[in-house]
Amino acid sequence: MAAKLKMFRNAGQSQRFRFVVLVIGCFLVSMTFIVVSRPLVFPSLSSRLRPKKSDVEPKKAADSSPYSAPFMREDEQTTQQSEKNAEENLQVKNNGAVSDPIEEDKTDIDEVLESTSETEEDRTKNNGSSDRDEPHNRMTLPTVSNYTINDNVQVENKTAPDQPVQEIKDVEKKLSCEFSDPRVDICEMSGDIRIPGNSSDVIFVESPGRNEVFRFRPYARKGDEAASSRVRELAVKYSTAAPECTVNHDVPAIVFSAGGYTGNLFHDFTDVLIPLFLTSLPFDGEVQFVVSDMNPWWIYKYLLVFKQLSKYPVIDFDKDKGVHCFSRVIVGLRAHKELSIDPARAPNGYSMVDFGKFIRNTFSLERETMSNIEDLAGKRPRILIIARKQSRAFVNLSEIIRLAEQLGFEAVINDGEAGGDVGQLARLVNSVDVMVGVHGSGLTSLVFLPPNATIIQVVPWGGLEWISTLDFGDPAKDMGLNYVQYSISIKESTLRKQYPKNHPVFKDPLSFHKQGADVVRSTFMDKQNVKLDTKKFKNVLWKALEHIIQ
Repeated sequence: MAAKLKMFRNAGQSQRFRFVVLVIGCFLVSMTFIVVSRPLVFPSLSSRLRPKKSDVEPKKAADSSPYSAPFMREDEQTTQQSEKNAEENLQVKNNGAVSDPIEEDKTDIDEVLESTSETEEDRTKNNGSSDRDEPHNRMTLPTVSNYTINDNVQVENKTAPDQPVQEIKDVEKKLSCEFSDPRVDICEMSGDIRIPGNSSDVIFVESPGRNEVFRFRPYARKGDEAASSRVRELAVKYSTAAPECTVNHDVPAIVFSAGGYTGNLFHDFTDVLIPLFLTSLPFDGEVQFVVSDMNPWWIYKYLLVFKQLSKYPVIDFDKDKGVHCFSRVIVGLRAHKELSIDPARAPNGYSMVDFGKFIRNTFSLERETMSNIEDLAGKRPRILIIARKQSRAFVNLSEIIRLAEQLGFEAVINDGEAGGDVGQLARLVNSVDVMVGVHGSGLTSLVFLPPNATIIQVVPWGGLEWISTLDFGDPAKDMGLNYVQYSISIKESTLRKQYPKNHPVFKDPLSFHKQGADVVRSTFMDKQNVKLDTKKFKNVLWKALEHIIQ
């Protein structure tokens, strides 16, 4: 009996042991399932994964141009919007809303991946390789920062889901021309534009149905027949048939003529260089110049200017044999008035003051402002006398030099023509405080003067005050220069040796203006020299000294 009781007790203990083991096993299985399906997430870990702000924000250039500022502001706005969204999410969480820790962790991971994607994109650009070369190393997330110009990223057409998806890099096809401006004709286009070299065509590739052709001369002196005769006419046309591209460009193109009156210092600036500055500066060097009627010597003469406005070699439209393809092209140059800029019409309100800064920077000119009277202690102010060699020359140049030196000036003599070395002329003009000359192209050198310097324009006889003010008086004031105009009398003109006293040249000079510009030029400009009355002109030089003292 005792043995049976012992056997029964042992059997009961064995059953209890199995039951305990079963309970413990179920408990372990349950805990394992819970841990695997719902892992614990620690906030400190996710905060360490979040990239630093400095790693995500785009780096700003050390010396960005004014035209790059809007793009920098857009990047900053994108970063600020991201920060704002993060703050809003954090505020919702802090307000007591229940959030899923796994969803929080996903958000942080996505931010890290987005930052990694952008960083990888920057490294790829710096190495000069295409994103398509290694697609397996690229993770593309649906953020604005991924839609770069080199990517073939596709976006959904939400307004018309049935329509095929369009690549984001495609540009809107557009062609618009402006022919109402009294000074210039200009066409702007975006899309598939092809420019065959050694031709007159700029082809806008378009679907069938449009066959318009716009013909004009891309030179900023519209209506001048003499200038137009030296400018080749170009044809901007719609076409479905276009030659295949031999060179594809990633930057816009500006097509213009270097014909017309180029070679004359005044027309070099007022017809080409200032309009080119206006048209190309917004591109911050990322623009290709395509030049018709190009003289290599002229391009070389102003090579520093071209290099400052464009990072790419000039294409000779007349001699190049390739087919150059662009996504944006401007044919013609913007121009406002003679040797000047209208800030109200210029991009970003640019003016002749800005052009002056651009020129001084291009030619590395030292003086950004005129010397004060205190700075001239022990020195004499410098005056540059533009001594023309042919018409409108100073007959009594030696007397003028003597007068200037008596008043305390250091006189410098130059004909005002740049020749082949514009830089040398620019440095000379920039070194003086006063410049004086008879109306003519030599006064164009005023663009090299330091701000607050004085320019004295001597106006020949013949009712030429209006054109003198238009050509050099207004531009001088627009550049922040002191302007003094001196109109000579009949006694100071050599015309009195060619015509009798009662001749209409003296009695009614404006009657010649009614006969046209050619008559005015041949009568009052090409055949007239100047003999200044030094007693009268002394007061003019005193005004220039007063500007220096003030």
